[in-house]
Amino acid sequence: MKIYDVLIIGAGPAGMTAAIYAIRANMSVLMIDRLSPGGQMINTNEIENYTGSGVVNGAELSMQMFEHTQNLGVEFDYKTVLDIVDNGETKTVICEEDDARFETKTVILATGTVPRRLNVPGEDNFAGTGVSWCAICDGAQYRDKDVVVIGGGNSAVEESIYLAGITSSLTIVTMFDLTADPKACDQLRAMENVTIYPYQDIIEFTGDGALDGVKFKSTKEDATERHVKCDGVFEYIGLMPTSDSFKHLGILNDFGFIDVDDEMRTSVKGIYGAGDITSKKLRQIITACSDGAIAANSAAKYVESLKG
Repeated sequence: MKIYDVLIIGAGPAGMTAAIYAIRANMSVLMIDRLSPGGQMINTNEIENYTGSGVVNGAELSMQMFEHTQNLGVEFDYKTVLDIVDNGETKTVICEEDDARFETKTVILATGTVPRRLNVPGEDNFAGTGVSWCAICDGAQYRDKDVVVIGGGNSAVEESIYLAGITSSLTIVTMFDLTADPKACDQLRAMENVTIYPYQDIIEFTGDGALDGVKFKSTKEDATERHVKCDGVFEYIGLMPTSDSFKHLGILNDFGFIDVDDEMRTSVKGIYGAGDITSKKLRQIITACSDGAIAANSAAKYVESLKG
């Protein structure tokens, strides 16, 4: 069986950057992901803070990065990782599809995150048929309709600006106030069809067969309840780490993220973390790319040390 120098799990910006740096270091590289390359980036309508790109669509930037990896000869496969076995100087990555197994000297974990859910009544009933986590995927079907966005961070505000441009009305409901970049918050507040309700708790998604509204109440002393009618809801309330397949390795913190040092090394030799899956203060495309480059460089040094 072929033994790769590095196997990268996850094809978001961290994983793809790691693949580019790894193959340029003359390592044999396999990158796998269960979904299309791009990670959360692929679901972002407009990216304005990736250096040198100006305003770019997330799907387009994803494809540009992926084409870069392919032009360099990075192997890529669609696989769902079930387990990672630490054999010492090699690791075995076990996948769901056909019980595929890959042997590698190092692993870079760049599995990213998935959207957090509210877990309130009605959410499961309308998931995918009224409640969505991706404005670029599902926003077009709500053109000239009434939409609610839940959340006040960067993702919520950026996607709300896009949605406000195509919907009849947009209501923002957030647990705190808007916490995104001040410039983006000011832009959103200035849009005439936008109403913002800060300091609210979601109670329920309502509807008989189809979503027709959202109930929420104030967290202030008056605890006022409101019911806003809408055709669709988009949730942006944070992210959860995609780390179940390697939690047994002992490299996760209490929140399920990977603890790494400044060289992206975990507590297990030959295993590295990169991107949003790691414990960090700023989760952005550019910081994910930085993590990927550092992880690949560290992996290359480790592979070289095995020859000694």
